[in-house]
Amino acid sequence: MKKIYILLLFVLSGLLLNAESKPKYMWIDCEANYQRMGSVDSIRFYLNKIKEIGFTDVVMDVKSIMGEVLYKSKIAPFMGEWDGHYRDCDFDMMEVVLKEGKKLGLKIHASLNIFAGGHNFYNRGVLYKMYPQWQSIVYWEGELMPITQMKWNYNCMMNPANPEVQRYQLNILKEFASKYKKIDGIILDRMRFDNITSDFSPLSQKLFQEYSKIEVENFPDDILYWVKDDQGKMNYKTGKLFKEWSEWRAMVIRDFMEKARETIKGVNKKIDVGVYTGAWYPTYYYVGVNFTSKKYDPSKEFWWATENYKNTGYAELMDYYMTGLYYTTVTKEDSDKKTGNIGRRDEPGMDNSRSYWYTVEGGSELVKEITAGVVPVIGSLYVEQYEGDKELFGRAVKQALKSNDGGLMIFDMSHIVTRGWWDVIENNIK
Repeated sequence: MKKIYILLLFVLSGLLLNAESKPKYMWIDCEANYQRMGSVDSIRFYLNKIKEIGFTDVVMDVKSIMGEVLYKSKIAPFMGEWDGHYRDCDFDMMEVVLKEGKKLGLKIHASLNIFAGGHNFYNRGVLYKMYPQWQSIVYWEGELMPITQMKWNYNCMMNPANPEVQRYQLNILKEFASKYKKIDGIILDRMRFDNITSDFSPLSQKLFQEYSKIEVENFPDDILYWVKDDQGKMNYKTGKLFKEWSEWRAMVIRDFMEKARETIKGVNKKIDVGVYTGAWYPTYYYVGVNFTSKKYDPSKEFWWATENYKNTGYAELMDYYMTGLYYTTVTKEDSDKKTGNIGRRDEPGMDNSRSYWYTVEGGSELVKEITAGVVPVIGSLYVEQYEGDKELFGRAVKQALKSNDGGLMIFDMSHIVTRGWWDVIENNIK
């Protein structure tokens, strides 16, 4: 009995040490924390607070969805104002964060929005003032339109397939890595297409035809077309070339990821390169992204994947990967209780092993499986989803940390500050 007791203590202590050793990342969003991160004293205060409650890493968002940056750049415009607050371009926020964070023993990472270039609610960004020719062309309800005209969609995206756009973004990454060589990692955010309805520009048609060796007879309807239902609502349908189109889009992003990695590592091999995406893989083909390992073949279970789609996976190109577990159902057991149907299947064509992908626990399992252990997976939570339910958020924190070998990421600090939820994070990560 004594031996069993000792063995049990050993196992439990091992689990505790494992949890404590996992990284915990606090994401500091660009716009939401613009004023908070605008002075040395404020930066020190929040970094100390982050360290005190058990975080090991900080992710500083330095390139906004508008394409403006929070450091002095020779390429991208400086974000000198947001929401009535102003900042001098001589104030080097990133350098202060690096200096003060390193004093505390924190690892410091930077995130850059890659193919985002404007905010449609404010008519602001590089796609409005500098490069309107780079914006996505969206096929919406049977009409082709520039994304700047879609005022119901705040996020104004570039066309990722455009070689000029790619060169521009790679030059920004090279400049940033050269400027801040002590950075621990660079995370690529919004490295994707806008949605399933983009990009349908003449350039994308040309590049797709060159890639696929298929002449599109009826563009864009051979890929995507719109029909009106009995209630008069417009809905899109997929055309005969949709699967090949999906493969091409995913290959565009995969090839850019390889270039981005080579660019950053070419400046400093010690900088880790990561990506932040949503975890909902069964529908992530909407944005042209395949974050899986090349060992995984999605064509065996998903209708939208060609046999060659597996070649678009880029997990092997990442040093770490943040997956957005945007689900308020925490465990698989919670899902069963909520539905009253154990192992409920929601997705057509999906087997029972995929029934829980829309939970924090099940979503983590799916992502770990399809990335095949080639990259540490960091479970990431969107705090605002748990509005009014502090206990549920605490459970999600605990589950995300438990379920993911790469640790936990919280998006983002502003939501913790406004809700005063420092204690619930501290209690549940410990």
